[in-house]
Amino acid sequence: MKLADYGLSRDRGFLSSFDPANVTLPEFLHPVRDVALALPRILPTGRVRAHLESLPQLDLTDFLATATEAEQRIAMLHYSFMVQSYVWGEPEAPKSLPACLAVPIWQIGKAIGQPPLLPYSSYTLENWGRFDPAGPIDLSNIYTIQHFDGGLDEAWFILVHVAIEARAGELLEEATQLIDHLQAADEARIESSLRAMSTAWDDINAIFDRMPDQCDPYVYFHRVRPWIHGWKDNPALGDGLVYEGVAETLGAPQAFRGQTGSQSSIVPAMDALLSVGHAADPLRTFLDELHAYRPPTHRRFIEDLRANSSLRAFIEGAGNKALTELYNESVMKLARFRTRHLEYAASYINKQSKGGAGNDPDVGTGGTPFMKYLKKHRDEAQAHLLPV
Repeated sequence: MKLADYGLSRDRGFLSSFDPANVTLPEFLHPVRDVALALPRILPTGRVRAHLESLPQLDLTDFLATATEAEQRIAMLHYSFMVQSYVWGEPEAPKSLPACLAVPIWQIGKAIGQPPLLPYSSYTLENWGRFDPAGPIDLSNIYTIQHFDGGLDEAWFILVHVAIEARAGELLEEATQLIDHLQAADEARIESSLRAMSTAWDDINAIFDRMPDQCDPYVYFHRVRPWIHGWKDNPALGDGLVYEGVAETLGAPQAFRGQTGSQSSIVPAMDALLSVGHAADPLRTFLDELHAYRPPTHRRFIEDLRANSSLRAFIEGAGNKALTELYNESVMKLARFRTRHLEYAASYINKQSKGGAGNDPDVGTGGTPFMKYLKKHRDEAQAHLLPV
């Protein structure tokens, strides 16, 4: 396995292989882009739907047939933020999405192989730029391109995830190298890769620990989170949302999961490498369902890594104490990442006051009672430790 075969790299991990801020859309999409970028000015009016309904009705068939993946994904970035703003930007959720939004995002979703609403990939993986184009992709040098309300807490929430994804690139590179080291039964190199991964995990967890620096739990719950909900298992939207003008739906409501950090591919990739499994439960079903929300190349990477990794079995049979301890370190640091997620879920969501029908503190943005299952999955990871 080679990262380049999946459009991935050590420096970027699962982040876009292109620099999103450098992508220029064709001129006919400039009015669409301009409205999307103006959302922080439009949303306070309380009349965002009137603004968005005035968008030109575009058929993107020809554009998508010749556009680069970067162009397709940046078009998705802008349209998905407008779709979320249309649905959640006024007090009562609508029953349908107008054709000027529904048709283009449906077409783009088909082209990139992801559902037609805001995915984690648009919210995070393709929503960043660098102040110094030659500088690192870390919190000292990155900014968000597309916003909802444009506040500091929203930007920081996104950027912490961007920085984590970039630092996780080393995990992915070492994971692919481990496949080769395992085939060669090279214990010295297996140990070297596991040590490098342990250091990377320390950095990733340190970045995650910085979330409260500039993202307040109250502000997150009431000003950041409301925009990223979906329309599956959401009481505010019942059976889902009608995509007007999309012939293949036959006018029936469509239900899709909301954007969530659980759509990140880091944790499932590490589960795949370490052969960490989870017992059947509603959250396991939910996480399996979210696999379809990832970019196709990321799905393929996770699947190939799981199919090719013999790491756990090799270490069980090697009788090498140092390797066993390093394997357990990886499992525990992955569990620590999950634990931090659980702690943030409690303080940023579960402990907040009721946020309205579409923003329930007991239900995740993906539509599940997350607290119960996050703890279970964390405990299952810890249960995979090998005896030393």
